[in-house]
Amino acid sequence: MGFTGIDDLLSRDDLGVSSWHLIDQDRIDRFAEVTGDRQWIHTDPERAARESPFGGTVAHGALTLSLCMTFLTEVVQVEGVTMVVNGGFDKVRFHTPVPAGARLRGVISLQQTRGIPGGARIVVRTRAEMDGAARPACVADQVLALYHGRP
Repeated sequence: MGFTGIDDLLSRDDLGVSSWHLIDQDRIDRFAEVTGDRQWIHTDPERAARESPFGGTVAHGALTLSLCMTFLTEVVQVEGVTMVVNGGFDKVRFHTPVPAGARLRGVISLQQTRGIPGGARIVVRTRAEMDGAARPACVADQVLALYHGRP
């Protein structure tokens, strides 16, 4: 969703919903290669089908969390913002494992705001919803600084 400026963004509570993103085994395997986390519950479908309580492979929690940034950048586009600085996550909770083949989307809401020189500091909550699941896969509160000039 496009916002006409920082003030427009700050005037909203619900910021938008991303498109669905497929979390297939190939994506999980590529994430394992990048991070070095090749634990069998993520990368060995045959063993995971036999031994895992999930009945198959599941996405890394860190993969699900990293997708929160993907969802956020898809949903929140603010005119006039020249730079966004990621201040980190205040709270992250994983509620539901994400099986290979699942689809996730992000539901973004604004939790806190305050002005800073040259922009605003915000806290956004991303609910990573899984298609067909009653509970979200992940809920994460992220701190961001948005600037419309040099900080």
